[in-house]
Amino acid sequence: MRKLIFLLLAAMYLITFKVHTQSALLKGVILDEEKKPVPGASIRYNKDGTLSDNNGVYELLVPANQEIKVSISYLGFKNVVFKIALEENQVYELNPVLKTDIEQISEVIISGREKKTVEGITTLDPETIRLTPSANPGVEGLLKTLPGVSSNNELSTQYSVRGGNFDENLVYVNEIEVYRPFLIRSGQQEGLSFVNTDLVRSVDFSAGGFQAKYGDKLSSVLDITYRRPTGFGATANIGMLVGTRPSSGNSNRDGIITGLGNVFVSAEGISKDKKLAAILGVRFRDNSIIVKSRPTDVNFRPTFGDIQTYISYNFSNKFELGFLGNLAINRYNFQPIQSFINFGNLQSNQQLRVIYEGEEIDRYDTYFGALKGTYKPTEHTTLRFIGSAYQTQEQEYYDILANYALGDVNNDIGSENVGEVEFFRGAGSQFIHARNDLDAIIINAEHKGTYNKDEHQVDWGIKYTKEDILDRLQEYEIIDSLGFSIRPPFSEFVNDQPYNPNVSPIVPFNSVRALNEVKIDRVSGFGQYSIRTQWKEHELWANFGVRGHYWNVHGKNISSSASVKISPRMQVALKPDWEKTDMIFRLSGGWYHQPPFYRELRDSTGTVQPDVKAQQSVHIVLGNDYSFLLKKRPFTLTSEIYYKYLTDVNPYTIENVRIRYEAANNAKAYAYGVDVRLTGDFVPGAESWLSVGYLKTEENIEDRGFISRPTDQRFKVGLLFQDYVPTIPNLKAYLNLLFQTGVPGGTPNYADPYTENSEGENFRDQRLRDYHRADLGISYIFIDEEKKKVESGLFSSFKSLSLGLEVFNIFNRQNAITNTFVRDASSGLQFAVPNFLSPRVLNVKLAMKF
Repeated sequence: MRKLIFLLLAAMYLITFKVHTQSALLKGVILDEEKKPVPGASIRYNKDGTLSDNNGVYELLVPANQEIKVSISYLGFKNVVFKIALEENQVYELNPVLKTDIEQISEVIISGREKKTVEGITTLDPETIRLTPSANPGVEGLLKTLPGVSSNNELSTQYSVRGGNFDENLVYVNEIEVYRPFLIRSGQQEGLSFVNTDLVRSVDFSAGGFQAKYGDKLSSVLDITYRRPTGFGATANIGMLVGTRPSSGNSNRDGIITGLGNVFVSAEGISKDKKLAAILGVRFRDNSIIVKSRPTDVNFRPTFGDIQTYISYNFSNKFELGFLGNLAINRYNFQPIQSFINFGNLQSNQQLRVIYEGEEIDRYDTYFGALKGTYKPTEHTTLRFIGSAYQTQEQEYYDILANYALGDVNNDIGSENVGEVEFFRGAGSQFIHARNDLDAIIINAEHKGTYNKDEHQVDWGIKYTKEDILDRLQEYEIIDSLGFSIRPPFSEFVNDQPYNPNVSPIVPFNSVRALNEVKIDRVSGFGQYSIRTQWKEHELWANFGVRGHYWNVHGKNISSSASVKISPRMQVALKPDWEKTDMIFRLSGGWYHQPPFYRELRDSTGTVQPDVKAQQSVHIVLGNDYSFLLKKRPFTLTSEIYYKYLTDVNPYTIENVRIRYEAANNAKAYAYGVDVRLTGDFVPGAESWLSVGYLKTEENIEDRGFISRPTDQRFKVGLLFQDYVPTIPNLKAYLNLLFQTGVPGGTPNYADPYTENSEGENFRDQRLRDYHRADLGISYIFIDEEKKKVESGLFSSFKSLSLGLEVFNIFNRQNAITNTFVRDASSGLQFAVPNFLSPRVLNVKLAMKF
């Protein structure tokens, strides 16, 4: 009996061995038409198959010595079907290029990947990002042309999405969460975006209703993937700015000023065995020409620079280790001299004259490093392990005395003194002082996993975060009007100066002093399930997930406070099987939470409030993508309707781009709107889009009634248009056009937003002027990478070479970012004086690739 069992086992082993030895290996990289890897493509024969990994790489064991039929597919592309017969143990490499199927595609995304469309994600082309003219070039500049995304400061990389603020947006690079500095309060100081577009492979953006795999924020997700090089290459982009200096009088111009705007260089390479790949980017930017062209005359030299790298090593076909590193050094030296600002209207035109003394010296240094290991034990399972550390060291020092005079301007066109100040209604001074220092370290340890088989996918993850913040705040503001120090507007102070003397001690109008040592421990995790299937004859995709977040705030002189939140989320997409109409319908949403970050725990006095709860939002998004052909060119019309109901809201005010929270969950809010975007080849071969959006968002603080939130951007139109001269196709043009209605202009320190002025409006009803912005770029391509390379001569080493001219703010529109509030002691009135942004500036741009 034992011999019989042994013989049967031996026979089974020999049969199995024979089957396995009679096999061959099919491998390669799946690419799209832009030669970019396609992750998640299906490679199948009969009932067996595999999926390409994040780099588009696949390996499939196939039977040998027989002809088989292999199918390579990815939704939104034409299927690749072929027959192949390989010998035993043969390794055959096939790198197919998937072509877009215009007849079946149904998307808004530029890259043509339908998977992102059904998930409600917009994908932006990195090359379009690099070419789009913007005073602050980068990913964020292009995001601002999308519906639902708004910003009224072209010098800032910050943006608000569907009524949220700058702190409600998630940013990932290669699945690693990145952060921004804490003390930033002006777009002039902000410097460079973390994302280096020269290193980018893909850009995905979701404006709401995103999956559970993304973190705990209320508004949006920006998901960046840096590329893995396939060979040696280098790029260089140099920009030279040309502006005009404001005069010392009332005339608008006083000479031409020029200076270096930016230098961006990058290099990439790969080892001979293809295992080690590295890409490096170095950036330098100087905004001084842009700022010197503003109404304020300044001595100004801001320098922003960073070095960024992504290095990856493939230890085997199952394990890859990557390193992402960034070092950023920002210096901001600001010495204002004088300013002449006209504001008001034709009936009541006024001028604010300011003479300054003092300076501001700021420094923001950030250090970031992350290791990411990707292990694929089976063809269906991928495990990622991520560890990262972020440190920011920031200082904000300033002592600035501003002596001002507020006067009425002569509006009589027939008068000899038209445009001149004929009556000064008030004069005074303001002194601001700060010695703010911050040192923060954020450490993350994270695991993520994916199991994908057939139409089913399961994702999970767990993350531990430790935040250690040391923050010293020392700020005060003294306001003097006609020799009388103005006290804070508290009810216990009765001040009827100058008619009766005030014998109380002189105190600053605004004073903040605090020393905070705060530690926050967080544990978060998620699990989600996705399925792509058929419902009758229609394609159906669904995702259901849940996130959990625990955090504990503690520190020196701070009572410990811990909380837990659970966030369920879902997305469903349906593509009907209609013959003549190509559409996708989407429904997404969930119960989103935003546990407080350090900035949200600090109140107006600088005191940390550890009991601040997570803000909550119930978010629902209904979307539709309609793809069609117009003049044989593909177009997609994307429409979304959304609604958000927020509770435990932490109210805030915005000073330039600095957000100041009340550190109290004493409000509720809502936001709703409609976003529409038409994308397509308005000009053959050149992708463009038109965006239109409507938003309304209000909050109710302490049940006192609903008022506009600081981000209440009612109406927006954005246009990105690309064109070229048909007879000279190498001469191209790029137009970036933006119109937004005005947002609330902010409130003075200590001011109650419900307080009404003499016209019966509260501060939130006093809006800034509408924001108009048009940037134009014209470039000539001397060497086109897509065409034949120059074989000899001076330009033989270039893959591409172009020279361009960019005009920022073509129409020289005076846009305002916020208001400065000036008080007139004699009348008791308070005037909102707009702070204007950059005027028309030219940029000469040289771009090259080796």
